[in-house]
Amino acid sequence: MTQYFSFEVAATDGRARTGHISTPRGDIRTPAFMPVGTAATVKAMMPESVAATGADILLGNTYHLMLRPTAERIAALGGLHEFMNWQGPILTDSGGFQVMSLADLRKLTEEGVAFRSHIDGSKHMLTPERSMEIQALLGSDIVMCFDECPALPATHKAVADSMELSMRWARRSKAAFGERPGHALFGIQQGGVTRELRAASAQKLVEIGFDGYAIGGLAVGEGQEAMFGVLDYAPDMLPKEKPRYLMGVGKPDDIVGAVARGVDMMDCVLPSRSGRTGQAWTRRGQINIKNARHADDPRPLDEECTCPACRNYSRAYLHHVFRAQEMISGMLLTWHNLHYYQELMGEMRGAIAGAAFDDWQARFHALRAEGDIEPL
Repeated sequence: MTQYFSFEVAATDGRARTGHISTPRGDIRTPAFMPVGTAATVKAMMPESVAATGADILLGNTYHLMLRPTAERIAALGGLHEFMNWQGPILTDSGGFQVMSLADLRKLTEEGVAFRSHIDGSKHMLTPERSMEIQALLGSDIVMCFDECPALPATHKAVADSMELSMRWARRSKAAFGERPGHALFGIQQGGVTRELRAASAQKLVEIGFDGYAIGGLAVGEGQEAMFGVLDYAPDMLPKEKPRYLMGVGKPDDIVGAVARGVDMMDCVLPSRSGRTGQAWTRRGQINIKNARHADDPRPLDEECTCPACRNYSRAYLHHVFRAQEMISGMLLTWHNLHYYQELMGEMRGAIAGAAFDDWQARFHALRAEGDIEPL
């Protein structure tokens, strides 16, 4: 097994590409979807179950883990991989987005962000240096730069000032990260939906030099059309020989559109969060298992799916356990959703490798347009 971090593109089809990221903890097949394990767990799933869906890598969260149980405690217990019983690669985000969206009484300065915990009101300071320290204590395989992510819509000046601050923080993150063979540091492109700001951000990041590059500041309220508008040019501003990671995305059609535009990695809480709220994602679109029409339906969620929920349980059963508020409902629906997302990624990898991605996309959209088929 390699002792270094590397990325190889094996095939391209249009702007879509497939390949793999090599890390000391294993390979990551791209395009890759990363299930989110915010608090050192993918909610409603055992680590073995997550691996069984086909996931190569998980995402953990700096903000949540620094507050509870603390990065120092996790380090003392052997690091995040040992702590959560996941031996594959782990990417941790920097905490910047959560500080802005969750923390109380936050104060942004050049140094970083002072804030109060949303859990107990305790005071904290998160800076680029502290974010790198926390992620090192966790033992993350892929570390994200500390950045600021303004919610959209915002004024041009606000987005420009935020981008420039994030670029200064990126340089400090790189210095604090130091030399850690086998671990990677990703820079994060910002700039909202403004092409010139995205270009300036990309240039600054490339000058600093990173192991991979993320496209940040999207999926924050701008809508799919605006997001795809940015993805029409933003990935091509980043080095072709490095992995490109679109942060916080998303729905299946968001993911397919991102891959078509040259994105290699994505993450989102949606498949697990949807599973806990009675929503199932299938090749024909979204199913709301709460609906009464499923109460007597003996069919699986998706007749072509091989996950345990579809193999062993009917829609009628899933409807019943959700209505009865049984824990198994969230477990089965989450397993199904994560399985579907990984199946989606695998199909795209195969289609790109076979130079058939356009045909695959057409079938994907046609099935979703047909929608879920009513029982006879």
